[in-house]
Amino acid sequence: QVQLVESGGGLVHAGGSLTLSCAASGTNLSIYPMGWYRQAPGEQQELVAVMYSGGQTIYADSVKGRFTISRDNAKNTVYLQMNNLKPEDTAVYYCTARVMLVTFWGRGTQVTVSS
Repeated sequence: QVQLVESGGGLVHAGGSLTLSCAASGTNLSIYPMGWYRQAPGEQQELVAVMYSGGQTIYADSVKGRFTISRDNAKNTVYLQMNNLKPEDTAVYYCTARVMLVTFWGRGTQVTVSS
């Protein structure tokens, strides 16, 4: 069973930065895609970024140029560096890992950006 634990959320002023971390346990995820989703109050869940085992990345248009996803396979951890944060980035951020046909989710970490 895969377990994902996010950390690094918090309150930041607009223009600030945060780095989210997601530590995985239960299996080595180095060959599987890992990513981040977010959900704002009253909004649908949306993909923020995903990184595949070969290093390929996909970003939501709204975060391109501001967010960077990375992973440390030795630590079984994925990161999301968020720069130039905007109030519209306020959401609960969830880490995901897709293992074969199953998607695992963390419990989420709150990111709040004040204007």
